[in-house]
Amino acid sequence: MPPRITNQDTWHQAELLMQPAFIRVVDNLRKQLDESAWKGTYQDVLIWPPNTTDETKTLVTQLLQEMESATLEQADAIRETLAKLPMPHPGYHLCLQRQDQSASIDLWELCYQVCFRNYTSGSEVVDVDTSLIDETGEVDWQRLEVKTKELVEQVFASLPEG
Repeated sequence: MPPRITNQDTWHQAELLMQPAFIRVVDNLRKQLDESAWKGTYQDVLIWPPNTTDETKTLVTQLLQEMESATLEQADAIRETLAKLPMPHPGYHLCLQRQDQSASIDLWELCYQVCFRNYTSGSEVVDVDTSLIDETGEVDWQRLEVKTKELVEQVFASLPEG
């Protein structure tokens, strides 16, 4: 789940960093893939809140499909029902394959690690890594590149050995 940011200043800093971080993450992943035996494909995924049952996932998916062809009254009723159910958020994964081995990298989680200090998956309280923002309030591209490259190299170093 994405971290929740309630402080307006923190929100603006995170907003400033996320797109450049995503671009640097994808580029550094590409460079690592070029040098490795792993093959990668990108995939859109749905990320469900923890403890969401398969039945609930099926129900939400079915309701979302029904919404596409519903009348106005039906759509209102569906929205009312959906408001009470856990909703997924979109995710983006790099699925890696090498012979019979596979791995998946959550690109947004990797971006959160770049943008936030000491981020761990599921962290709700986050601190923006302000070292990635220069004294004029702009992205420090050099620091962003260094941090992103290190994190991507760590990800590849942690993959199963071939």
